[in-house]
Amino acid sequence: MAPLLPTLHDPSPIRKYDRAQLRQLSDEVRACVLDNVSRTGGHLSSNLGTVELTVALHHVFNTPHDRLVWDVGHQTYPHKILTGRRERMPTLRQIGGISGFPQRSESEYDTFGTAHSSTSISAALGMAMAAKQKGEDRYTVAIIGDGALTAGMAFEALNNAGVCDCKLLVILNDNDMSISPPVGALNRYLAQLMSGNFYAAAKNVGKSVLRAAPPLFELAKRFEQHAKGMVVPATLFEQFGFNYVGPIDGHDIDSLVPTLENLKHLDGPQFLHVVTKKGQGYKLAEADPVAYHGPGKFDPQVGLVKSTAVAKQTFTQVFGQWLCDTAAHDGRLVGITPAMREGSGLVEFEQRFPDRYYDVGIAEQHAVTFAAGLACEGLKPVVAIYSTFLQRAYDQLIHDVAIQNLPVVFALDRAGLVGADGATHAGAYDIPFLRCIPNMSIACPADERECRQLLSSAYEQNHPVAVRYPRGAGAGVTPHLTLEALPFGRGEVRREGKRIAILAFGTLLYPALTAAESLDATVVNMRWAKPLDVELLLKVARTHDAIVTLEDGATMGGAGSAVLEALQVANLLKPVLQLGLPDQFIEHGDPAKLMSGIGLDAPGIEKSIADRFGRA
Repeated sequence: MAPLLPTLHDPSPIRKYDRAQLRQLSDEVRACVLDNVSRTGGHLSSNLGTVELTVALHHVFNTPHDRLVWDVGHQTYPHKILTGRRERMPTLRQIGGISGFPQRSESEYDTFGTAHSSTSISAALGMAMAAKQKGEDRYTVAIIGDGALTAGMAFEALNNAGVCDCKLLVILNDNDMSISPPVGALNRYLAQLMSGNFYAAAKNVGKSVLRAAPPLFELAKRFEQHAKGMVVPATLFEQFGFNYVGPIDGHDIDSLVPTLENLKHLDGPQFLHVVTKKGQGYKLAEADPVAYHGPGKFDPQVGLVKSTAVAKQTFTQVFGQWLCDTAAHDGRLVGITPAMREGSGLVEFEQRFPDRYYDVGIAEQHAVTFAAGLACEGLKPVVAIYSTFLQRAYDQLIHDVAIQNLPVVFALDRAGLVGADGATHAGAYDIPFLRCIPNMSIACPADERECRQLLSSAYEQNHPVAVRYPRGAGAGVTPHLTLEALPFGRGEVRREGKRIAILAFGTLLYPALTAAESLDATVVNMRWAKPLDVELLLKVARTHDAIVTLEDGATMGGAGSAVLEALQVANLLKPVLQLGLPDQFIEHGDPAKLMSGIGLDAPGIEKSIADRFGRA
């Protein structure tokens, strides 16, 4: 049979395909995903698991008129391939290329931009109600994973949707359980039967006839509930007001298509439970979906190969080792993660201290308040969380931790730009949004050694402290094995120069040192964005003609702003140049190229200073 994928430039022809063609197309899409991700890197396991579901959705629904809203969005490569972006897949997650997540600016088929979890049902409900209000006949489908469904926001949306009369379908993409015998032929038949008009009509007629006889009506209703409970799980969703169908095999086109077609013609909110397997169709990813979740470039015939080169220790690894060492020293320490065990470096901690390890699921709000509760009872919680994900728990940070001045340590991974994941994952805003909160302190380690030392400094405090550090490795400064802390709120002069003083916050200290050589500038490693080392700042300001602040975070309200505020309080007028992330969202791409593009590498820093203040 001739290949189908090369002839597709939009999904409209897919709606005319028969089942055999849909299966063939699924195989071609899966091969396309594997080929491209192996060349560019990116999310693999999740995308291999959603191929048939994506094909079936574009076959049954009239996209983009009908809206598809993907949760998180790291499973949308098949969707991108089918919606006119196949030829651009080699540019995936590169500067100027297509995003690894849905983006409204990229395609009309990307109806809602996303990259964080648990937003799909809320957005889809808004779209569905907007269609109803405008008198437009369209269907809206939210596709959400079992992990994303653990977040409170998803249940808030379900609670709201269940009382809304609109054309909304929520699909639970359950990839955390194996496809067992109940999800076979019998279950396929039951799912199709229960999603069909005959079942819906018979159910409604039975209720209307028996309503006149309340005891019989109650008996019929209970029988229906128990009968459905025997063959389908999660009647919880029916309590929310949804018609629940499933679970069905998410890789079986013959199961997916008729079920979706039946659900499309039912009134009110519908809930379809599909079971998929991460890495489906690529045996290596099926066997180890975690390793193949977000791989770099690799040979599909060989699979992932561990590099023989000695790699620098990453900041995440430094944190993980510090956490284990501190836990061995202090029995009060507990570690908390919102479903980011591997990403935040907690694998060894869970193995060594299972009774003090808490993975609360994708529930950042709960993670922070849970930590507050632990702290109230005398424990010392450490919340390992990405900078960008702490944004989701801002009220809890203020209301539950800071106002009560509880000793919670926030280990903020992925501070600054993160590269290929783009603006949705960049830790650009933590200094501004933390700095304005009373009782909060913010440490900015310049390298791996300082990261361990400042984590110890944070742990010693009796109030909330955040320690922010970037993705990957830094300057390669080997940490000491002790738990020695650095002085709280104190910086240091790293290079003595003339005329210009560069105040560096975090890992930009090292490009600052390089830039300072040709400028003969003083370089100060500030270490703390809050409390600011005001004594050191004023000493430097009084002995230099100009100040340059340098940070890998937003300049608006950031550490540079803190410096300006401190100079103003001291009534000290001095020219200040703030260098950091500009007031714009930075696209995805190679981190070094991105930093160079915004002038935050050594040559860019040198040029900005020379342009403003001249050379010595």
